[in-house]
Amino acid sequence: MKRISTGSPFEKTMGYSRAVIKGGWCFMSGVTGYDYANMQMPDDVAAQTSNCFKTIGTVLTEAGFEMADIVRVQYTVIAADMVEAIAPVLADNLGHIRPAATMIIAGLIRPEMKIEIEITAFKG
Repeated sequence: MKRISTGSPFEKTMGYSRAVIKGGWCFMSGVTGYDYANMQMPDDVAAQTSNCFKTIGTVLTEAGFEMADIVRVQYTVIAADMVEAIAPVLADNLGHIRPAATMIIAGLIRPEMKIEIEITAFKG
């Protein structure tokens, strides 16, 4: 088993890994829209979604996976009226992969967070 960290302060204070690789599986924790290089969060939900996919891509590469290996995705969005704004970003990143997906409308732990994306990837 291998654990991957992005260096986010949340990983240490909340006791989790960004991703855990076990066999041909990569289980990635929920990713929010922070730019982890500078811990900045854009206000725009589409920009947050793009940042999520940048982090997801970086972590998958480090884990030896690629975007095409994503088999499951769960989105948590804070309001249903944001879905239209994020749909093009979702299509750009996953439209050709089309993993199994769930979208939940719920609050997140910090007020600046508008979306969180959790993925599972399989290489086999």
